This record gives sequence, C-alpha cells and structure tokens, in this order.
Amino acid sequence: MQNMQDMQNQQAPHSSGGRLLTATAVQHRLGVDRSTVYRMALDGRLVAVKVGRQWRFPASAIEDLLPQPAAVGFGVSRESAFALITVTAELLGVMMVVTDMDGQAITEVANPSRWYAQRAQDPRTLDVCTTEWRGMADDLQLQPEFHSGALGFECARSFIRSGHQLIGMVLAGGVAPLNSVRPDLYSLTEDERARVLETLPRVAAALSRAHVRPQHGIEGSQ
Repeated sequence: MQNMQDMQNQQAPHSSGGRLLTATAVQHRLGVDRSTVYRMALDGRLVAVKVGRQWRFPASAIEDLLPQPAAVGFGVSRESAFALITVTAELLGVMMVVTDMDGQAITEVANPSRWYAQRAQDPRTLDVCTTEWRGMADDLQLQPEFHSGALGFECARSFIRSGHQLIGMVLAGGVAPLNSVRPDLYSLTEDERARVLETLPRVAAALSRAHVRPQHGIEGSQ
C-alpha cells in the first residue's frame, strides 16, 4: 500500500469537487456487473471521467439513478441516524459511520479524524474502508472490540438488528493504537476506549428499535 503522502498527492481530480466512485463501488450500488458499468460509461448512460487508465464516477450522478427511500433500512432517516452518531462521536472523541452488512456506508462519516478528512475524496480510501467494514460484518463476534486496519488506525463496531436478523453496523474509528500519539488520529486512554465499546451497542440498539422494514436501493455516502 502506498504511504500516506502518496495517497494524499494522488487524489483523483474532479472539477466540481464532488466525491468520485470506483467502478466496483458503482457495480455494487447499481446491482450490475462490472462490464455493464463500463459499457454504460462508454455509451454515455453513466457520467464518468478517466483518471489515468481508470474510470471514476461522480457520486452525485450515481445517486440520481437510485431510488431515494426516506429511511436507511431500519426505519430512521439518514439525517436522523447521522445526527445521532455525530453527537455520539463528538462526545466520545472518535469518528463514526453507519453501514449496511456489505460494508457500504449509509451515512456520512461523523466527526472525521484529520487523517480521514484529508483523504475522504480519494476513492482508494473509501475502497479500503469498505473492504474492512465488510470484513467486520463477516466477523460475527457480537461483543465490540477494537481492531487495527490497513490504514493505520483502529475501529470497532456493533450490529444493528431487525429481530434476529443483522441489518447494519455502527462503527467507531479513526483511533490511534493504544499508548501512541498521532495528531492526525484520535488518541484515547484505556478508560476512553472502554467507554466507546460500552456506548456502541447502545447506539446500535437505538437504531434497531427504530426499525420498521428493510428498504432497498440505499446509497451510502462518505
């Protein structure tokens, strides 16, 4: 993996300053195969730009193609879910996000660390995060724990439920390894880390209680 400076210097340009998605991200969002994504880019059905040899797709244009249900999949609006995790993230001193069980972000990242804020527009950052979040969904250990990721910071998650079904996750991250000081990450004491792990299930439970019915065609944003 390229070092942090390389990632920052090689962010994909976009004239409007909007977030760009990879072909893989568009494939998952639209529910089509990769070759269809490329054909749609070539024939103009998808707005796309070339970054080097790779296609990149403005997130706003992809969002316009998707149904826009009022709820995020568990009976609460994206705005309400984001408001909840924003308050919680600021109180705990971490960054937080709500995802589905495929690791796709449903809300924006709340209270991002300086490291993440500097790289949020780089599609590679989102790809790595999504892959790691998907791996955390596959780990069915119910008790939240902090885990180190490929990007150099730690994350923990708690599951959102509908009855006995797991339908999403609340994640806390941007946390520096224990006993390390990183000005671009959140450095937590052992007590502060324990508080995060105690609070995550409460936030997940609040979203679980708000569940009405599954919704489809939801677009995550970063």
